[in-house]
Amino acid sequence: MNINQLHDDWISAGNKVQDLLDQKIALNEKYKANPEDVNEDEMKDLAENYAKAVKARDFAKQTYEDARATEKPTDKKPVEPKKSEKELAKDIKNKFVADFKNMVTSGTMPDGSKISGNDSSNAGLTIPDDVQTAIHTLVRQYASLESLVNVENVSTSHGSRVYEKLADITPLTNLDDEKAQIGDIDDPKLTLIKYAIHRYAGITTATNTLLADTAENILGWLETWAARKDVVTRNQAILAVMGKAPKKPTLSNFDNIKDLENNTLDPAIIATSAFVTNQSGFAALAKVKDANGDYLIQSNVTNPETKQIGGHIVKVFADRWLPDVSGSHPLYFGDLKQGVTLYDRQQMSVTPTNIGGGAFETDTTKIRFIDRFDVQLIDDGAYAAASFKAIADQTKVNPVVK
Repeated sequence: MNINQLHDDWISAGNKVQDLLDQKIALNEKYKANPEDVNEDEMKDLAENYAKAVKARDFAKQTYEDARATEKPTDKKPVEPKKSEKELAKDIKNKFVADFKNMVTSGTMPDGSKISGNDSSNAGLTIPDDVQTAIHTLVRQYASLESLVNVENVSTSHGSRVYEKLADITPLTNLDDEKAQIGDIDDPKLTLIKYAIHRYAGITTATNTLLADTAENILGWLETWAARKDVVTRNQAILAVMGKAPKKPTLSNFDNIKDLENNTLDPAIIATSAFVTNQSGFAALAKVKDANGDYLIQSNVTNPETKQIGGHIVKVFADRWLPDVSGSHPLYFGDLKQGVTLYDRQQMSVTPTNIGGGAFETDTTKIRFIDRFDVQLIDDGAYAAASFKAIADQTKVNPVVK
């Protein structure tokens, strides 16, 4: 018999005692009203039954309590209050920092494997999603080309995608009669793009006092350093793909730039297009004037820090990251989101060591940072790559006087 049944028996016995007590009270009232109407044997039997019921109730209660006392303790753990997403994110970050410190002091990865210092086979400590998000947020504050191209998050190290270029899209067939049969239309001209995630790595040196700092400061330092390395690395990979554009006209005057803007790409792309050049190219373009003496490059009305040509934003990068070629400045124009895609594996990782790479001799910590992504050209008709050495002002035409 289980504990619940014993409890029910105790309650049932108590109810019987209450019923007999009610009968005794009723019989007592009857006796007071008229003693001759009450039989002595009836009173005796009721008293005996009540006494037995009380004993049965007390016995049932004691049995139930004894069973409770000898019951085996439960194996169930107390239910902990559910943490909020913010608290869970903080726990993940704190564990990441703890693992990071432990890797330096013990030379052991979280999975138990040893860090050799120069062994590239170590996968590293994966950076949590929230920290990766913070790194990408910082990246966007720098001069990042990633904001101009299409970014697709992928979960595999390689794969393929099928695209249809804007120039290859064919119209639907016009039917003259509503009862006419719909014929086959031209199959779309699809382009197969394959991507293969590459590993981009770098090493920095940090003093061992970094490990004595707070988790917030360690994360802040890591996020800033990784963001700077990441933006430069991804910019370089994107620029390498941008250079594959087939059209490379050489510009020499004001009207050449307007032709690049208005007569090179499909009108559907022009509306979402932007200019990209280096610092030297921007300095040269900033001096070019039209026939009315107005500068080619104008400030955005709502944000003077943003520069435009014909309403299209101009993105400027340092010469070291977007260099001149044979003395010519680069000038890209188009919609890079349609032309270029960055496949992001979202697996940033860090591996620290205080032994390998000269860290032991200098009492420092070497930190290896790895990012995983690939960049591919999707539509070479979505943008144009031009170049120029010098741009002549627009010629001022004097009105004909009759």
